[in-house]
Amino acid sequence: MPSEPRLVQLAVFEGFQLLDLAGPADVFHAAALLGGGEPRYRIEVVSAEPGPVRAFNGIEVQAVRAIGDSPGPVDTLLVAGGLTFGEAGRNQSLIEGIRRAAPRARRVGAICTGAFLLAEAGLLRGRTVTTHWSSSIGLIERYPDIRVDPDRIYVRDGKIWTSAGVTAGIDLAIALVAEDHGPDLAREVSRWLVVYLHRPGGQSQFSAPVAAGPPRLQPLRALQGWIEENLAADLSLEALARQADMSTRNFSRVFAAEFGTTPARYVETARVTAARRLLETSDQPLDRVALAVGLRRPETLYRSFQRLLGVAPGEYRERFARPRPAVLLDPA
Repeated sequence: MPSEPRLVQLAVFEGFQLLDLAGPADVFHAAALLGGGEPRYRIEVVSAEPGPVRAFNGIEVQAVRAIGDSPGPVDTLLVAGGLTFGEAGRNQSLIEGIRRAAPRARRVGAICTGAFLLAEAGLLRGRTVTTHWSSSIGLIERYPDIRVDPDRIYVRDGKIWTSAGVTAGIDLAIALVAEDHGPDLAREVSRWLVVYLHRPGGQSQFSAPVAAGPPRLQPLRALQGWIEENLAADLSLEALARQADMSTRNFSRVFAAEFGTTPARYVETARVTAARRLLETSDQPLDRVALAVGLRRPETLYRSFQRLLGVAPGEYRERFARPRPAVLLDPA
């Protein structure tokens, strides 16, 4: 006899990200199609109250019930994210519903900025989580009792699962299918949906490079611009200290206090950021890219990319190189 399908509730709010709902829903549905047709999952859309809920892109979905009002057991509760998560976090009906529903669910998860709603409901204290790379700092600042890993595609901490932004909800749902039914079915689902079973690298490869803010000390402000303009120069600790007209020991201490990192790490990040721009916008071979940004050899470029982004420079170029204009052939 086939087993009872697992009830998956997907919680949404006005302005939610539609793909946070549609991606996981299609993963769970594909698991039934590819698993011999057995009804492995039953999907419900829930919200603060039953009725229509409009996604940020204008498409409307129907919430079948208020979150927390399910008459039976819930296997999995997943909370969607979206740009309006701040307003959703002030919706006490939604937050209270999450608080009521979570203890009754076998596992609870959030996609993208849905992590903020789980945090507002008090479910993430002491947990390690992730969210969209652009919202990681905000989550850390607002909820200091949470450990945020900004580079992970998804994180499991006990019964709590969280994912990075938007399409990472698909990665999370595939991981849930693997936990429930094994890696073979999860692999078939990923092949059917033409997505990675395990996406290589972390969020850093997708995030926009963030420039460090201007330091308070004028010598370091000048040094910051000089580094950007001289990436191929000698940027050793001693060379930077001379440029800033400081002793090496004093320079290291002041630099760390101003930038929150070591000079070596700052320089490596600046060089990788410049290399990313070249890989996205030019056809230069890797040895020339490495030389142009001061990493000198392709092997060093490779190690820096793996360390900071989790992918090789060639893979990065394949994913993020800007498309070249199409060449129109004259039919005459």
